Amino acid sequence: MTVPTQIFLPGGRPKLPLAPATVVNGLVFVSGQVGTDPQSGELAGLGAREQAKQALDNLAAVLAAAGSSAEYVAKVTVFVTDPAFVGEIDGVYRDFFGEWVPARSAVTVRALPKPEFVVEIEAIASLPTQSSDPDGGSSR
Repeated sequence: MTVPTQIFLPGGRPKLPLAPATVVNGLVFVSGQVGTDPQSGELAGLGAREQAKQALDNLAAVLAAAGSSAEYVAKVTVFVTDPAFVGEIDGVYRDFFGEWVPARSAVTVRALPKPEFVVEIEAIASLPTQSSDPDGGSSR
């Protein structure tokens, strides 16, 4: 069995008992990202769009630390505190992923870890691999 590798961002470990991501067998499992700026700890805003944009920026930073990127994301789970927020974040989501988007589940939850959080986003991605395929092996 392969032992997972924990991925941490520059600046050290989070205060919570979790790793921002773990990597095992070429897959990156990213913990849920919320809409706070990792440097300041400030919330990006009270709205779903602002929080989703920051959560996706945080997701990109964790993926980069693991050696991956948004183009290798296979599955996303979006947790929202109001089902109306799913429609609100779709534009930000499309901007982040582009025309090709990964599989996605959206789950409405009663609450997130802090009352001001309205969006949390987690993802599963692969690590880039070398391919002999002339188009890089992409189906996009």
